[in-house]
Amino acid sequence: MSERDRPGSHLLMGAVDCHVHACPHLNGRSVDVFQAVREAVSAGLAGLGLMDNFANSSGYAALARRELEDPGVEVFGGLIMEPPAGGVSLEAVRIALGYGYGAEDGARFISLPTHHTRHIATLEGRSPAYIDACLAIPERGSLPDPLPAILDLIAEHDVVLNTGHISGPEALRLVELARARGVQRILAPANHYGIDEVAAIAAAGAYAEFSFFFLSHATQVGLSHVDAEKHTVAGLDLPGLAARINAATPAHTVLSSDCGVYVLPPPVEGLREFLLMVESAGFDEAAIRTMVADNPGRLFGL
Repeated sequence: MSERDRPGSHLLMGAVDCHVHACPHLNGRSVDVFQAVREAVSAGLAGLGLMDNFANSSGYAALARRELEDPGVEVFGGLIMEPPAGGVSLEAVRIALGYGYGAEDGARFISLPTHHTRHIATLEGRSPAYIDACLAIPERGSLPDPLPAILDLIAEHDVVLNTGHISGPEALRLVELARARGVQRILAPANHYGIDEVAAIAAAGAYAEFSFFFLSHATQVGLSHVDAEKHTVAGLDLPGLAARINAATPAHTVLSSDCGVYVLPPPVEGLREFLLMVESAGFDEAAIRTMVADNPGRLFGL
């Protein structure tokens, strides 16, 4: 049986997986960047977004496009503002937006930290000093510098703001403040947010992202995402996912694999399995296409 004959393979045609971890890492990867792109082409995907906690992944995307010579899938990257990648830095963002080999390169997204946030550091049981040094979005008042200037730069270049791994209330406030500063493209990873929080974030103008990783066995494995410490994350069941999608509505939802780590299948296979699960939860093919092709394609400007 060929890859395109597997059940659910037709759901991958034209899909955009905007959350793939194929870049070098402390953990083993199931694929490297070139393999991930080739498999995406074979499956009929339209776009592939590379994410990396250690570097601006738009460089890897530019390299893949050049080496594979018009691979047939749009490969893009961006910056997660983790400390190894420069941290929450206006200069790091400026560099990311122009990084590559030509005018068509550069970051398609700028993300708040995924692990160096007070929300995640607290959940991981990090030390008080570690937690205090991490980013938090205040309940009221101004955003900490240099976030306002970073939001202005994101708005100026019309790229995606990814809210990173902050709490639901923090994400909602960030979305509202970012929209007020002219940011039009916003993606909020919302796997663990409450139903009301998901609905509010979508109503405020962001897309809610849900990923296969959180429905998978990988949530049971201690993994090193940014340093030598290994942590597990809480999983999400299928009824909970369906309720969150309905809260956001498919019109404001993005589905992704979040695959690449060695304990999961390669991204294309993980996404196929995920879409079949979403279909089994009651979402028809039109809704799935909206969530995995139309919305991420529009969001990332494909």
